[in-house]
This record gives sequence, structure tokens and C-alpha cells, in this order.
Amino acid sequence: MKKIAVLTSGGDAPGMNACIRAVVRTARENNIEVLGVERGYNGLINGEFVNDGKTLEHRSVSDIINRGGTILYTARCPEFATEDGMRRAIKTCQEHGIEGVVVIGGDGSFRGARDLSERGIPCVGIPGTIDNDIACCDYTIGYDTCLNTIMELVDRIRDTSESHDRCSVIEVMGRHAGYLALNSGITCGATSILIPEVPFDIEKHVIERMQKTMRAHKKHFIIIAAEGVGIDVKELAKEIEEKTGVESRATVLGHTQRGGYPTAKDRIMATRMGNYAVKLLMQDVGNRVVAAQKDEIVDYDIFEALNMTKSIDMELYNVAHEVSI
Repeated sequence: MKKIAVLTSGGDAPGMNACIRAVVRTARENNIEVLGVERGYNGLINGEFVNDGKTLEHRSVSDIINRGGTILYTARCPEFATEDGMRRAIKTCQEHGIEGVVVIGGDGSFRGARDLSERGIPCVGIPGTIDNDIACCDYTIGYDTCLNTIMELVDRIRDTSESHDRCSVIEVMGRHAGYLALNSGITCGATSILIPEVPFDIEKHVIERMQKTMRAHKKHFIIIAAEGVGIDVKELAKEIEEKTGVESRATVLGHTQRGGYPTAKDRIMATRMGNYAVKLLMQDVGNRVVAAQKDEIVDYDIFEALNMTKSIDMELYNVAHEVSI
């Protein structure tokens, strides 16, 4: 290949910039030109590139490895799911001589990469999502940074909860996956952890657990709920206060979880994955997803990856509740 493109799609995740950097520098070291597509598939449809379409060089990605977000910007693109949107994206690739595309994002982004690959533009997907919900992958770029951010924020909330003998009900991200909630609950010593994968009853799994710990002389509490469980944390805090007598407050951490400097783990994994993706395209291999499995970097067919399922670690879930009383 002589020229490839790189884009970020869907929600941003810390470490995306480190991955972009690895893609650009690996490609340039192997005499491959790189175009940076702005705002995901929207940019590919409309022909929007960094530096007015000039190819990226080594220094184009200097001093970004430590930055959160994505210098390419990102967006969701319903138009790309249409035949007209796909046709326009392919035309953009042909007009600019793009022979392959590296797509950094989540499941939805990979479906777009699959569709492009099927139409003759080899694509390689790299899992970048804070939810860690890509089935073929043990670890996704951004997850570790987000988890550490949640831990730091909850630790700060804990300080005031302890000072006032309060219960803090905290909503963390995770629309369909409870990995952030489960692991942040463990790191912060949450009394109850509510996740989409495990059915729960508020009376049994929150109220009764709190009452049990109160009998053991505990006076302040942390309750972690993934956004995907569909609970209004303000209403839950009100119910807790009414039934236990413990003053309760609700906090939605929101988009503070997405930002910040990526951790060492995210920078390393992003670099390895970006390098690996370019090596696949150098072999004219597309329709693949790069994945981390047991600390090894591997790849899967996109169809296979999208059909895989990922389940929560129930042993870890049980451990979390056994040690939180």
C-alpha cells in the first residue's frame, strides 16, 4: 500500500491520540502516506481531512501521546449506514488514492469498517471505547484511564460521605456493559454494585445490604450504578434515605469520565494496536479487528468479532459483594 487513512469514530476515549500517533509513525517508517480523516465517517463521506488533505508526517503527531480525546475529532454518522453515504465514502477514498483505512472506535465503527472492506477498501478496526465492551477483546483503549478517573472521583466523594455519615449513590458510564461499575465498585469499596448483566432488587441488594453493614457499625456508604441499569440515581438516593434513615446524595459523573491524560497502560496498548493495524494493511489484509488477548495483540475477522459475545466475570462480581460488608 502507498496511502492509508486513519479516523476515530463514536465516543472518544483516552489513548486514541496515542493510537493515531502509532499508526502515522509506523506507516511513515514504511514509506506509506497517511491522511487524517476528521470527524469519523462524516469526514470520509465529505472529504474532510487534517491539514487540508496534506499527508501526515512524523512531526504531525508530536506531543499528542499524553493528550486525551482525539486530534481527529469524532462523531457518530447515521448517513454512513445508507447506500448513498457508503458510495460517497468510497468515492472519497478513490479520489484521494486511499487504499486502506484504520478505524479506531467501537462496535458501530467496526460495522462501518466491515461494509467498506466488503466494497473493496480494506479496513482494520482498533477497539477504542471506555466501556471495555468489545467481545473479542480483553481490553479496549481508554478503559484503564476511565476506571482510574472514576476511582479518583469516587474517592473524593467518599471523603465528604464519611465526614457526614452519608450514602453516596454514584452513576458511572456503561450503557450495555457493567465493567466500569463492577471494577470501580471494587476499587472504591462500594457496598452495592448495580450492573446491566445481573438482575437486582433494590430492597435486597441495596437496602438490606446497607442495613446489614449498619449493624456492623458502618455509617457511610458508596453505591455504584452503571447508567445502563436504567435507574434514576436521585430517586434511588431518596428511597435509601426514606428506608434506612441515612442521609443520601446522588452524583452522575457524566463526561468527566471520558477526559484526562491516558494512563501508561492505555498509551502502551494503543501504541501496540496502532502499529499492528498498519502491519496488517501492509500485507493487504483488511476486514480485521485488532484485539488484546491475554496481553498478546491478535486479530479477528470483523464478522467473527461482531458475532462474539462477552460476559461479566461473575466470580469477580461475587467477590466484590463478599468483601464489601
